[in-house]
Amino acid sequence: MRTSAPPVGGPSVELNIGGMTCASCAMRIEKKLNKLEGVSATVNYATEKAKVTVPDGYDPSLLIAEVEKTGYTAALPQPTRTGKESRGSGDDPEADAELTSLRQRLVGSVVLTLPVIAMAMIPALQFTYWQWLSLALAAPVVVWAAWPFHKAAWTNLKHGTATMDTLISMGTSAAFLWSLYALFLGTAGTPGMTHPFELTIAPSDGAANLYLEVGAGVTMFILAGRYFEKRSKRQAGAALRALLELGAKEVAVLRGGVETKIAVDDLQVGDEFVVRPGEKIATDGVVVSGTSAVDASMLTGESVPVEVAEGDAVTGATVNAGGRLVVRATRIGSDTQLAQMARLVEDAQTGKAEVQRLADRISGIFVPIVIAVAVVTLGAWLGAGFSATAAFTAAVAVLVIACPCALGLATPTALLVGTGRGAQMGILIKGPEVLESTRKVDTVVLDKTGTVTTGRMTLVDVVTEPGTDRAELLRLAGALEDASEHPIAQAIAKGATQETGALPAPEDFANIEGQGVQGVVDGHGVLVGRESLLAEWSQHLSDDLARAKARAESEGKTVVAAGWDGRARGILVVADTVKPTSAQAVAELKELGLTPVLLTGDNEAVARQIAAEVGIDEVIAEVMPRDKSDVVRRLQDQGRVVAMVGDGVNDAPALAQADLGLAMGTGTDVAIEASDITLVRGDLRSAVDAIRLSRKTLSTIKTNLFWAFAYNTAAIPVAALGMLNPMLAGAAMAFSSVFVVGNSLRLRGFRSVATR
Repeated sequence: MRTSAPPVGGPSVELNIGGMTCASCAMRIEKKLNKLEGVSATVNYATEKAKVTVPDGYDPSLLIAEVEKTGYTAALPQPTRTGKESRGSGDDPEADAELTSLRQRLVGSVVLTLPVIAMAMIPALQFTYWQWLSLALAAPVVVWAAWPFHKAAWTNLKHGTATMDTLISMGTSAAFLWSLYALFLGTAGTPGMTHPFELTIAPSDGAANLYLEVGAGVTMFILAGRYFEKRSKRQAGAALRALLELGAKEVAVLRGGVETKIAVDDLQVGDEFVVRPGEKIATDGVVVSGTSAVDASMLTGESVPVEVAEGDAVTGATVNAGGRLVVRATRIGSDTQLAQMARLVEDAQTGKAEVQRLADRISGIFVPIVIAVAVVTLGAWLGAGFSATAAFTAAVAVLVIACPCALGLATPTALLVGTGRGAQMGILIKGPEVLESTRKVDTVVLDKTGTVTTGRMTLVDVVTEPGTDRAELLRLAGALEDASEHPIAQAIAKGATQETGALPAPEDFANIEGQGVQGVVDGHGVLVGRESLLAEWSQHLSDDLARAKARAESEGKTVVAAGWDGRARGILVVADTVKPTSAQAVAELKELGLTPVLLTGDNEAVARQIAAEVGIDEVIAEVMPRDKSDVVRRLQDQGRVVAMVGDGVNDAPALAQADLGLAMGTGTDVAIEASDITLVRGDLRSAVDAIRLSRKTLSTIKTNLFWAFAYNTAAIPVAALGMLNPMLAGAAMAFSSVFVVGNSLRLRGFRSVATR
């Protein structure tokens, strides 16, 4: 866990750290850096980065040198670029090389270890010189495949600490070195030697005992756990790459009245560029000419398109959903809102406290105890007058049985089954560090649009003038709107089709920019759009319609007026509706002891209405997209442990800042990549299932770890008395592994709250 307060004040330097194998490595580097005068540092094991505050003019190479003194590597990060040059910029060749090396070691150890275990445990496979074949197969595993553990253990030894790596290195080395002694100086190398299938215990000098399968098997299992963990961590920078990929790659710039296609990277502040319907706006700017509706849903998550006209500001990466626009660039490159969001995501990820791995916490206590027991065993046997061979046999047996094979399976098997069950339910959990967060969470912040609500405009009400048939209003207005590409128009057309069936084709259709549409349907001259459009044709709303319109707009809904044959005939109300399962989900979150908070950019009245509908008491409204992460940070400063559920790009910094980020899979890739858990189905009940499943998986991991150590601990006295035979060692390893796998498989029975 974090060992110092976050750095404050002074210039900040970020370093990419290499060579860390566990959270204790991060703590060691952090302590080393914090000893430097004027330096304040936090090191994050999960993202493999250090954030360091230094005095003005401080040379970063001094920080790098200090990290390297502790046995790790450090480097300044490469600058992030946008546009076409950014593609692949998030790729880290060193990380790929590390993952490839780990995969090669894992594959090699699996191929070599399985025959060794089979020969050791099945007497029928023990041919005349089987022990020498076992040595030939096991040696590369214990020496080459386990080299990362030995290297880390040596680093730990130099700094006077012990971790999981220390335990693995000691146990596998002891098993291998004693096997060498038994083969070359004992009787284990005798042709025809076998390990009889017996579980009896009796004192022995150990000269005929081989533990090659223990050394190779432990290495194989724990390499598998490390590989899957490293592969999930490899995705750490994907949110930033996804953010930068959102932007446009080319832009049509006006130069001397002529359109010229150039790369976005070549755009300058003050340049005017053209944005046609359906195109992305290249960068932040101000509309010079034209009117349109801008769809910002991919960036903000808000479903209602924003009407823009001359003088209005627009944001890069949003989509022009209506007419042709000419925009003057006001911010480019790293100054744009998109780039600022990328920095927010990165800062939030780097600042998130790393989770200390459970195995390392236990190993920190277990390893010194095992070493002490081994030393005491050696001294006791020598003091009792036994031979040095018998004394060393007992001491080595303690180290061998203490190396927990099941520990290598404890976390990965529970994760494999838990995440596999989650995937079946549409819940994607990114890594083991996510699980610990779910146990501590007490507050769930829910983004409104796309999370609690559908995030799509829907026709929710139709109000007609006396004497006007509802079906006719829907048919005539729906026919005109069906010819328009505007999202609100499409919502009306869809609602009309569902209620009245197929719509007639309009004649003389015309789109009036920023106002609405007009045309002829079934011989009627029809107007659909703003109230002002109908007023221009002297079609005024009655007092009843005007009151209904005002009431709907006060609730945050969008109102479209319709009229024909010289009269206003009614209004159509469009809104983003609450998902049918949201209320149940909120109730289930409360049952888990969590406090739900609704977060939205909408006005207070609209937010309160939605919150009341689903049963949320705490509302934070009128929040600008870029300020959502600040809201999460403010709640954390109050001592709360916060989970955030969202789906838009603007939610990404908040998802990364939160102690636990859950992204709706129906949202943007950026939100998904910045989160810890992805909810594929877009049903808020999935958030409940995700927290329940994560807590259950964490509980299973803890149970596995307890029994993994308990089996080995129980066998230590047997080993210390010199009565540990190879079959018993193998059986303890196999039985503890079977228990751990069986316990993990129980997670397959996890059920969703939706099935209750």
